[in-house]
Amino acid sequence: MLCGMFDFTKRKFLSLPIERQHKKCAELIRFLYEQKVEKKEREKLLGVYQTLQDWMDGNLLVLDDSKSLVNQFHLHLKKAKMSLKEWNLLPVITHQDRDVVLEEPGSIAIYLDSIRSAFNVGSIIRTVEAFSLGSLYFSPETPCVEHSQVQKTAMGTSEWVTCFKDIPLTDLPKPIIALETSPCAISIYDFVFPEVFSLVLGNEEYGCSEATLKQADFLLQIPLCGRKNSLNVANAFAIAAGEIRRQKKLRIHHDEE
Repeated sequence: MLCGMFDFTKRKFLSLPIERQHKKCAELIRFLYEQKVEKKEREKLLGVYQTLQDWMDGNLLVLDDSKSLVNQFHLHLKKAKMSLKEWNLLPVITHQDRDVVLEEPGSIAIYLDSIRSAFNVGSIIRTVEAFSLGSLYFSPETPCVEHSQVQKTAMGTSEWVTCFKDIPLTDLPKPIIALETSPCAISIYDFVFPEVFSLVLGNEEYGCSEATLKQADFLLQIPLCGRKNSLNVANAFAIAAGEIRRQKKLRIHHDEE
């Protein structure tokens, strides 16, 4: 049954454009890598792959470990001229995900103020989950977790992060801290983050809205020393998240002493 999914005659397979041939090989490797199949069925699928390689005048490789599969997978993607998007990575060997979290999510509220890019939103969701920070709140203009591109970029983490739509910033925990490039903003490295607060991330083009800035109790910035005085919002958040996590760890260590 499984081998039938990749059942080609030599004539049919070689009639495909070379890019399509490599794409089919990549699909077979992804199936081998991700699906739990019995040893006998796995050996059959590996045999199918070796046959396809033989037809393509490729090298007959011994794919006996995950690293070999990954290397071949990316070789086929390259020759198929497929763009390498992050969700095309083979997940298990890349990330070595855990079955349980090391720490329950915190009580921080992260508010996305008119962020437009689904890629940025997905990346932010992934960072929130990785650091177990807390919950996400979406302004009406921000693509939410139902968006397919958000889900792809979040790489499965959206189901582990609590997300809310259309809840006003005024309803979120105080103090309200805005991550913003401003002459009067405090460096994130000079600021002591409280245990409970709301962190606002602004629009990719103009940052936080005027209405949001008026509600903010603190403005924070990431000190930069290059010519460009800004960062992608998802990258900036990742840096801030790392600092928040570092301070939390120090606080826990101090309390234990």
